[in-house]
Amino acid sequence: MGGLFYNLGKKVGPKVRKARWMWLSATGSEADAIAVEYSVGVDLAHEIRSQLDLAPGPRETRDEGRGTRDERRRAHRPSSLVHRPSVLSSSIVPFIGRRLADCVANKYRRFAFEIAKDAEPNAFALPGGFIFVTQSLVDLCRGDRDAIAFILGHEMAHVIRGHAMNRIVSSSAINIACRVAPTRGLLSGWLRRVGVQFLQSAYSQDMESQADRLALRLVAAAGYDPKGGVRLFERLAALSAAPSQIDLGKYFSSHPSFEARIRAINKLLGNRRSKILNP
Repeated sequence: MGGLFYNLGKKVGPKVRKARWMWLSATGSEADAIAVEYSVGVDLAHEIRSQLDLAPGPRETRDEGRGTRDERRRAHRPSSLVHRPSVLSSSIVPFIGRRLADCVANKYRRFAFEIAKDAEPNAFALPGGFIFVTQSLVDLCRGDRDAIAFILGHEMAHVIRGHAMNRIVSSSAINIACRVAPTRGLLSGWLRRVGVQFLQSAYSQDMESQADRLALRLVAAAGYDPKGGVRLFERLAALSAAPSQIDLGKYFSSHPSFEARIRAINKLLGNRRSKILNP
């Protein structure tokens, strides 16, 4: 892992140095800091796409408006018609993401949502608002748009709360590599096997709980049911306990237990049922 992120740091080092300086010194405006963070995310997202064999990234949600008429029609069909996410998720996920992004108070923030075809259910956020979710994780939602909204809101929260950027600027491997002149070499083939694992598991459980709380607020503000998160975790808890359980991968292993998250969400919803704060 150290070698991987050393090479990554050589590529994005100058931007990370600038972002780290702005974060630690509180120099420059909030808009400047977010712009630098976004530039770091652009480079990281490019490398992730190259290793996951993804198409060039979509435009950010602030620039895309509300989607096409066909996209809106598909996204609002009953859930029973959305049991083949591989066909529809390419439009539904960005549509849900746009609705969530519209509810973010800080209008300097931009978000882009991308789907990767991977057998393991995963999701992660890059600095600057680049959200990646695997098709298998979308499939686990079984067409429940409220559950999809919770997943996207959770990853967006890691960006909004600064978790995604702080993880990059505090990485010792990248900080060491930042002292080296940048090169134009691509990341090694380890990015998918090692780098993505780092992106999935580097947060503390306290940060994960913070992200859950903000996700609930985003989901409710966007008009989705916050109970979608509860339904998702109840479904996953049942799958993990089944004799012939499916592989839930490493994404959920670094988070608090399903049962703990269900209790926490129900408690928050009970306390704030009539008052959802703006994120």
